[in-house]
Amino acid sequence: MWKPVKKSLAVFLTVLLMFTAAGCGGRNENKPEAVTVAVAENQELETTLELSGVLVPVRTVDISSKASGKVVSLGFNVGSEVKAGDVLIQLDTDALNAQLAQAEAGLQSAEAAAESVRSQASLARINLDAAQKLFDRTKVLYQSGAVSQSQMDDVTDKLNIAQNQFENASGPAQDQAQAAISTARANIRNLQVQIDNTTIRSPLNGIVTVQSVNVGQSISPNVSVISIVDTSTLKLKTTISQDLLPLLSVGREMEITIDSYPDSKFKGNISSIGPIAVSTGEVFPLEISINNSGSLTAGLSARASLNTTVRGIMVPAAAVAQGGGESYVFVINENTAVKRVVKVGLKNDKTAQILKGVSAGERVAVTNVGSLSDNKTVTVN
Repeated sequence: MWKPVKKSLAVFLTVLLMFTAAGCGGRNENKPEAVTVAVAENQELETTLELSGVLVPVRTVDISSKASGKVVSLGFNVGSEVKAGDVLIQLDTDALNAQLAQAEAGLQSAEAAAESVRSQASLARINLDAAQKLFDRTKVLYQSGAVSQSQMDDVTDKLNIAQNQFENASGPAQDQAQAAISTARANIRNLQVQIDNTTIRSPLNGIVTVQSVNVGQSISPNVSVISIVDTSTLKLKTTISQDLLPLLSVGREMEITIDSYPDSKFKGNISSIGPIAVSTGEVFPLEISINNSGSLTAGLSARASLNTTVRGIMVPAAAVAQGGGESYVFVINENTAVKRVVKVGLKNDKTAQILKGVSAGERVAVTNVGSLSDNKTVTVN
């Protein structure tokens, strides 16, 4: 008999407690929240602007060969420091050296032929002078009747032959000989260029980051085989919102902190501000150049900071709450807290700049912000 009574009594007490809690909860829900307020004012804010990003090389060069051939030696490996002009790869030159020797022999032959043509031209000149003198003497005798017409015709023919021989030796023959020399020299220059192209040199000071070929392998032209990065200057790549653009300019100095070296400070200068927003929205690309003494490497995360002063609508930092991916404040209208989504600019430990959502002169809750809800009744202390 006592078991059913006890069970009924337990149920009754449970229901009673639930109603009591609900009643108390309702009374607490309707109870005004005491808050302290502050007036949004148009004033100056001194703060530190911080930008975060990653250090990247100022320049990366992918190197390919202009010639095809087998690799006979490698000057450096991945991670090696190189100087401009250092030999990175040497290709086999045996075949090209043989062709060069043959071309040089061809040049010697062409020069010898040209010398023979010049000698022939000199001899033709002598023969022409002799034929001209004979013609002149015979002509005088012919005019005086001392020689016959056939004799005169004979010396005239000899003069014409000598003239033709000289013109050929001093004109087309010499041009042909000179052309042969020019062709031989062009072949030599072409082979020398090909041989030069078998030696692949670094175009800059930097560090080898990629090497995709080994000794004994053959490579083809225009295929990247080595990559070198110039780390003498590094760039911190980041983005800034359009609201911060007026605060920054190319050349402005910023203090750099490297996450891996928190106790060290570096100096950098803004080298570029993108004129067009990136695809993600109202942010612009920005690069800060940092002279590298050798202790920094690409890929490190870093932060750039700048002390600055801005003017605008300011509220206490404690008035701004976060939730649902948004920033908001509670504007106090008489005795009601109205939730207002805002866009926050710069801030420091005490004050936050409101770019959108609050006007100067409006009152915002500063205390018990986490306990407020939209249209919550409040009492102002």
